[in-house]
Amino acid sequence: MRIEMIVGADPCVRPLAPIESMKRILLVFVIALFWRDNPLRAQANFYQGKTLKVIVGSASGGGYDQWARLLAQHIGKYIPGHPTVIVQNLPGAGGLVAGNFIYGMAKPDGLTLGAFNPALYFEQLVGKPESKFDWTKFSWIGSPEKNDALHYIRADSPYKTIDDLRNAKEPPKCGSTGGGTTAHYFPRLLEDTLGIKTTQVTGYQGGSEIDLAVERNEIICWTPLIATYFGREPYKRWHKTGFVRVVVQTGNKRDERLKEVPTLNELMQQYKTPEASRRLAKVVLTAANLGRPIGGPPRTPTELVKILRDAYAKTMKDPDLLAEATKRAWEVDPHSGAELEALAKEVINQPKEVIERMKWVLGN
Repeated sequence: MRIEMIVGADPCVRPLAPIESMKRILLVFVIALFWRDNPLRAQANFYQGKTLKVIVGSASGGGYDQWARLLAQHIGKYIPGHPTVIVQNLPGAGGLVAGNFIYGMAKPDGLTLGAFNPALYFEQLVGKPESKFDWTKFSWIGSPEKNDALHYIRADSPYKTIDDLRNAKEPPKCGSTGGGTTAHYFPRLLEDTLGIKTTQVTGYQGGSEIDLAVERNEIICWTPLIATYFGREPYKRWHKTGFVRVVVQTGNKRDERLKEVPTLNELMQQYKTPEASRRLAKVVLTAANLGRPIGGPPRTPTELVKILRDAYAKTMKDPDLLAEATKRAWEVDPHSGAELEALAKEVINQPKEVIERMKWVLGN
């Protein structure tokens, strides 16, 4: 850097003394150093030439995977430096493998995000030893939707009504990918609230494997999110042809596309479900409302979290993404990162009696 001094005829203008000159040079150096390390400047350069990974905690082909891949196509446009964005699948234990990886092994450098099962916090809530994370400490970025679930059964099964299920001598076989998924906890919630028993068949790696098992008649029921049911095959075809019958949904009111299907709240009212079970249902079903949350490791620098949150919010308004979501019949109703952060703290704070009932629902 060049410092110029102009000396004129005015006797008051003199060359700088050596000490004063050194002070000015040092000041300029400090300012330059601050600007180099300033987070505001880093925002423009940090992601340039780098790769952002989105780790999906389920197998490819399912709703969480498809949403993560659509996000990856567009979010790079809104991150300064325009990094390459890739998706990797890390299925296992209902998303627990991916949750533990993001929390304890991924570097908090803003280059790794997780697409989580929204009910994963159940594992922490009931003190499951395999759970190695604190749900409240993930660096939450956003979720594309607020969701509800439904429970379907093959239409050619002998179970035609809720009463058929309540009075079944042989419980229907339903598929599950593992603890913390709707397919795992919702059938047990049905037993607690409505007395409907289910035989759970576990070990499936993802929704696509369960779909095949249903078509082969190995199992006859499952509990996906409503957005998944109306958002991808084979459910669109199944619904259109009547291959499956939806018997219950979890929203506060009936979905417009399922006007004939009662809500769990309606059924609990009809069958006079005890208040303790109703409280449990409210806590458990909050998970679906989290949608398909995206978050990073704890201790990710605040300025990088802000970059990613801002980029996520802009991506949820991207015309191309919205057009594709409409084409797939996906509803975009996002949670912000700040909203997810607040909800994470809220759902973890539960009384002991609710936690004890949840342990049974989760099979602990």
